[in-house]
Amino acid sequence: MVSAEIVQALMNEGVNLFVTLPCEKARPLSNLVYVNFRHIALTREEEGVGISAGAYMAGAKPAMLVQSSGIGNMVNALCSLTKAYKLPLPIFVSWRGVYREEIPTQVPLGKRLTQMFAALNIDYNIIESPEDASVVSEAVVKVYAKNTIHAILLNPKIWAREEAVESKSSETEAERRSVHYTSRVSKPSMTRFEILKILALYLEGKIVVCNLGIPCKELYQVKHQKSNFYMLGSMGLASSIGLGIATFTRKDVVVIDGDGSLLMNLGTLSTIAVAKPRNLTILAIDNGVHGSTGNQPTATSHGVDLELIARGSGLNETYKVASRDEITSTLNDLGKGPNFVHVLAKSGNAKVPNVSLTPVQIKQNVMEAIRE
Repeated sequence: MVSAEIVQALMNEGVNLFVTLPCEKARPLSNLVYVNFRHIALTREEEGVGISAGAYMAGAKPAMLVQSSGIGNMVNALCSLTKAYKLPLPIFVSWRGVYREEIPTQVPLGKRLTQMFAALNIDYNIIESPEDASVVSEAVVKVYAKNTIHAILLNPKIWAREEAVESKSSETEAERRSVHYTSRVSKPSMTRFEILKILALYLEGKIVVCNLGIPCKELYQVKHQKSNFYMLGSMGLASSIGLGIATFTRKDVVVIDGDGSLLMNLGTLSTIAVAKPRNLTILAIDNGVHGSTGNQPTATSHGVDLELIARGSGLNETYKVASRDEITSTLNDLGKGPNFVHVLAKSGNAKVPNVSLTPVQIKQNVMEAIRE
């Protein structure tokens, strides 16, 4: 069985996390993955790039399993996060549109997938027969030795004679619940920079993932420490990276996210709620605008409530704060996570210099801080 050979090869090479978004064609492999590996189910493929990045920095050896159409959703994250920070990532791709494809919308990207990988300078192998599965071990070794990306394209013809092992992920049905939510409407009184100054003491010694753009610059000015992961791209993935780190360290992990960023990747809140990392706190600093691009309004300036979304996504420990006293008292009383603190802010940016670190330096600093 091809799927069993792939799984055994990955286990032999120490892969210990799979992040997946399923494809019907690759069901034999995905169901074996659920049984044999620690597994995080995704709501969108690019959040898996963030989770994998965080997990690797915390000492894990992650891999992804996605459909070929999902590669199109991942391109920017692969370039601005995985490649820019030189992070390893093996990606197993259910290759649609090339073999007895019945869905015409799978064909345009599927037939150009190898060209896409070539344009992105991403190496790949194709598995079209059981004999081809022998390339998996070599590819994974290369990924982790050279901190690179490597794709394994799985032609659906390889599953033609293989029965799927039943997934154990649906053995118990989760209890459904109603969302109970009461929250006062606080009036923002401080800018993000002023809020970061209040947070500085709380962040001391913690692993911090900071949203990209001016938030990173402001944090770098207010509270630079080796344990800060400054995002220089990949908007929307701050909380996903935080989840990946929190999954493989016992240290406290804090994400400084923003309204514009979270609105791009709301599904990651439900992923976090299901994973239940007890050491993760998300500080969602919401100033109602895209502050790094000229203060264009976001949906939160028109009444969208991030705390309510977080609670509806399954996060039980949620808070809304705005004043200095509310922020400090809430942070002092936080228990086990995952916690979601919705921090209301006024718009406005501080004039601060750029982060004077390369992506690789940032990654190395964080990995050293996690190991210490």
